[in-house]
Amino acid sequence: MTQDQLIRTPFGFESTAAEVAAGVDLSGTRAIVTGAASGIGVETARALAGAGAEVTLAVRDTDAGARTAADIAATTGGAALHVERLDLSDRASVAAFAAAWDGPLHLLVNNAGVMAIQQLTRDGDGHEMQFSTNHLGHFALALGLHDALAADGAARVVSVSSSGHLRSPVVFDDIDYRFREYDPFGAYGQSKTANVLFAVGATARWADDGITANALMPGGIATNLQRHMDPDYIRRRMEETDGRFRLKTVEQGAATTVLLATSPLLEGVGGRYFEDCNEAELIAERQPDTIGGVAPYALDPDGADRLWEASLRLLG
Repeated sequence: MTQDQLIRTPFGFESTAAEVAAGVDLSGTRAIVTGAASGIGVETARALAGAGAEVTLAVRDTDAGARTAADIAATTGGAALHVERLDLSDRASVAAFAAAWDGPLHLLVNNAGVMAIQQLTRDGDGHEMQFSTNHLGHFALALGLHDALAADGAARVVSVSSSGHLRSPVVFDDIDYRFREYDPFGAYGQSKTANVLFAVGATARWADDGITANALMPGGIATNLQRHMDPDYIRRRMEETDGRFRLKTVEQGAATTVLLATSPLLEGVGGRYFEDCNEAELIAERQPDTIGGVAPYALDPDGADRLWEASLRLLG
């Protein structure tokens, strides 16, 4: 991949979701945003609703979701908003959500996630919780909603990944940490690599249905996502990178997601990874002061195929 092949946009680090969505008309568009009751999910849903989309907030806590929906409605002139329960680590919950969906779906934003759970934790099916929530749950959701996405003929799937993917490929021989020592950030990195590989695999399989998928790094944002982390983590990252690692506001953090969901520049484009509203460059090696770029293993088509088949097996 050369520099002139990478997608470049007028937006960047400081752009907000509202700025990215300005001038976009999503009237008649139906969207789902997972994890939309907190953090960048709220601002993603707000920007889509503000552009005219009918947005479903797919959340674990429906009371929090209802409060968020009311706030978004108040700031967007009464946009069409719905709140539905979804627990991505519970396969029955995912199946019920998908089965209840009726009609076409134009945008699926896989935003929800957990980060750096300190102790090895597994879901009810025995799968490591970060991989289960961040990848497997969203994978099952997308499969369940495939026909709704295909009905549109030009649907987009957006997967929120992270520069954390640089910490680990998917370790196919031991995804669930049954033989290797558990590492909170390694497990997070594995799940975030899976988010990128899903975008590669989904685009390859579903492009004929008009479905494209891309992944992104939203940036460093202080949200509830970091609840499992050492409070000094952000300070240390700033020191490691000599201050090049900077925090974004939640409005800025949602910008790249909204770009992938709405920009005409992404029409028909899939299987790519973006950061700061632009396509990321491939890097050859991760160093302690690395703050961006995408690992070759995250965009590898063979790895995407292997993950797809492994995910089907893990879901049983």
